[in-house]
Amino acid sequence: MAMKRKKARNGKAKAAKPAPAMELQTTKDDTEITALSLQRGKLSPAMDAYFGKCMDKLGFVPNVLSAYAFDNAKLEAFVGMYNDLMLAPSGLSKLEREMIAVAVSSVNRCYYCLVAHGAAVRTLSGDPALGELMVMNYRAARLSKRQRAMLDFAVKLTAEPWAVEQEDRDALRKSGFSERDIWDIAAVAGFYNMSNRVASATDMRPNSVYHAQTR
Repeated sequence: MAMKRKKARNGKAKAAKPAPAMELQTTKDDTEITALSLQRGKLSPAMDAYFGKCMDKLGFVPNVLSAYAFDNAKLEAFVGMYNDLMLAPSGLSKLEREMIAVAVSSVNRCYYCLVAHGAAVRTLSGDPALGELMVMNYRAARLSKRQRAMLDFAVKLTAEPWAVEQEDRDALRKSGFSERDIWDIAAVAGFYNMSNRVASATDMRPNSVYHAQTR
């Protein structure tokens, strides 16, 4: 025999309680940059000026720089390597170098670098979807043969560095890369493998502004 449903005492169904409000995931990302309690050290005039340049050009100082600011020597070394690899003249475009950064970071699942460099790919390419594809699966993107060969090499160097051999370098040469270009691809991939591991080890958080850039 079918059971009758009990009616609420006032004759109306009880309204479901609203779910408690969740704190935004990025609420603390601009204040609690890493999980380590490291105090900011004294910066050199050059690094003070560099931070000022970031504020003038970007409107913020990237959290990775603030994270390194506990030790001026380490900060200067990081900035020097970054500027040389990502901004100096190269046979690789700035966009291609950012694509390598994201493809490598995708393999390593580095939250900081996927957010920050995913935003850079969106901005440099003018194509928000390309940034998302680099984060999720570069193989699904409509890339040129040159770009695909470049990312295949960088990803293999990340996931199976012991398996890189002459055949892989030859594939880059056939795609039009010079000997110097191959060095640069390897150097950029190596730099982000290091950065990914430091960021993951310290739970480094990207600036919240990155999430909305070029959407």
